[in-house]
Amino acid sequence: MTAPPAPPSAFAHVVYFEPRIAGNTGSAIRLAAVTGARLHLVEPLGFDLEESKLRRAGLDYHDLAVMDVHPDFDAALAALPGARVFAFTAHADTVYTDVAYRPGDVLLFGPEPTGLPEEVMAHPRVTDRVRIPMLAGRRSLNLTNAASIVTYEAWRQQGFPGA
Repeated sequence: MTAPPAPPSAFAHVVYFEPRIAGNTGSAIRLAAVTGARLHLVEPLGFDLEESKLRRAGLDYHDLAVMDVHPDFDAALAALPGARVFAFTAHADTVYTDVAYRPGDVLLFGPEPTGLPEEVMAHPRVTDRVRIPMLAGRRSLNLTNAASIVTYEAWRQQGFPGA
């Protein structure tokens, strides 16, 4: 049985800025494959794209996901002209459910364990800084768990196109 093709245009772009853990990126490939989001990786990567942990986490979804690798953050943004960019951080006032997501929005996540650097969050293309609520005293969610929460909210708001 052949899987149906991905929707012709991504309802959202999930961008991992300088990801460092292969397993998280493999899980993000799987997330992109099952939702139709487009995954973008901003170099440098902390692993080889052929690494076995990345392949194992992505299972057999690599051929079903749409993924781009960009040499730097500006190149990633240039590939997404005019898109709104939401930078996810634990240090923000806007909660992810308060955003009215639109087709083509960029959901930007930083590397494990540091998160997005201030110079990236301060980039003029960043529309807003957004957080996922957590109990006090907790440092962070797993990267792909966080991306999944937000990706599904954006997809839900748009009526789950392609599902």
